[in-house]
Amino acid sequence: MPEIWFPNLGIEIAHLDRVAFTVFGRNVYWYGIFIGLAVVLGVLMAMKEAKRTGQSPDMYVDFIIYALIFAIIGARLYYVIFSWDFYSAHPEKIFALREGGLAIYGGIIGGVLTAIVYCKRKGVNFWLLADTIAPCLAFGQMLGRWGNFFNREAFGGFTNGLLAMRLQVSQVRTSDISAEVMQHIVNYGGVDYIQVHPTFLYESLWNLCLFLLLIKFRPKKKFDGQVLGLYFLGYALGRVWIEGLRTDQLMFGPFAVSQLLSGGLIICAAIFLIRKGKQEKAKKESES
Repeated sequence: MPEIWFPNLGIEIAHLDRVAFTVFGRNVYWYGIFIGLAVVLGVLMAMKEAKRTGQSPDMYVDFIIYALIFAIIGARLYYVIFSWDFYSAHPEKIFALREGGLAIYGGIIGGVLTAIVYCKRKGVNFWLLADTIAPCLAFGQMLGRWGNFFNREAFGGFTNGLLAMRLQVSQVRTSDISAEVMQHIVNYGGVDYIQVHPTFLYESLWNLCLFLLLIKFRPKKKFDGQVLGLYFLGYALGRVWIEGLRTDQLMFGPFAVSQLLSGGLIICAAIFLIRKGKQEKAKKESES
């Protein structure tokens, strides 16, 4: 029986291992490979853009070392804080990174704070650095979501739409299967499947479109920080919708944390872009 199945597209994947290969008895997971590839390609793209805009390409290699460390710390802290009911009962699991549990928004927060401190200490224009990195971040998120595919995670509720995805129940975390999904269990050849929204795919495609948009727009920007603002606006618009479909949401009371944060980002990014745009327009008018 296929392990992963897109019935309405006629696509069946007989076997998809989470582990890519083993080194000295330690498993190397596809999730980690996708994240690593995203970082390497992101740095190369940032270096190329830095060269085009008269910045130091080597600075981005230096910066990414710090940013990566604090992004991972931020991603883990975010996940642990909003899953505290579990981790307060199992504190030994807090540092068990190999078992999963990293939140994108926590990583972004950690990365942005690192950039602010780095730019202040190095005397670098934060907004220019952020504009250089923003498209790379969208690209990295696009690529990283395929790690979720290999892990059979970050999926949504039941659907029978064109992109509906079936996963074997035995290969999915029980906590990720909602009551609605359980009501639509499909048995095929004696194997139970859940049929769900492939939200990892939705977000990957959304981020790909965002990446292409930012790359096309970046040379035409009117002010430093505009690309970053568009990144936050575009990413949050997609996330506020996609997060509502997912079954593994981190909750704050009755609300999905990522939806609340996305809503706040949409408002803040829109205000920033509008105000900054008006300031730049007024500045040009006063100089002419």
